Order: sequence, then structure tokens, then C-alpha cells
Amino acid sequence: MADDARAARILAGVRAIPEGHVRTYGDLDPGAPRLVGRVLATTDEDVPWQRVVRADGSVPKGERQLARLRAEGVPLRGDRVDLAAARLPLPPGEHLD
Repeated sequence: MADDARAARILAGVRAIPEGHVRTYGDLDPGAPRLVGRVLATTDEDVPWQRVVRADGSVPKGERQLARLRAEGVPLRGDRVDLAAARLPLPPGEHLD
């Protein structure tokens, strides 16, 4: 797995996504979006993994993930998240990494 500090930062970023919003893998770690997926896949911690989507709004976990996002009121366009409406913006001058 990633070094502990980086994994902890990724998991903290996922926990900070409020219900009804999403972030992309690249939002959470612009230099290593695949690392975000690996951290989420290997963690034993309870985090809102469903709120992390691909850069095009598609979801890697299919209907299971879509059902959770629908229940939270995340806006969708078909089987993709409407990123223009649901992506949580960063405050000006702030970075996740």
C-alpha cells in the first residue's frame, strides 16, 4: 500500500466529501489517481468510497455505487455523475495534495 501518511491524507480527503457531492480520483491525488483507488480497495476503514468517481463521471463499482449515490441525492446523467452539479469544488487557493 501507499506510505501511511499519503494513504491517511487520501482517506481524510474521502471522509471530507459531504453527502450529495463527489470528487474524482485525480482530485484526491492529482499525481497518482490510481493510488487513490488502491488505497480505497485495500483499506479496512469505513469511508464513503461511493463518493469517489472517475474523471468522466463514470463509476467503477457499477450499480452498487450508483444506488448509493442516488440515495444521497447525487445528480446523475444516465449512469454517470453530473460532475458540473455534483463535484465538490476546492476553495480558492486550496489543494488536496
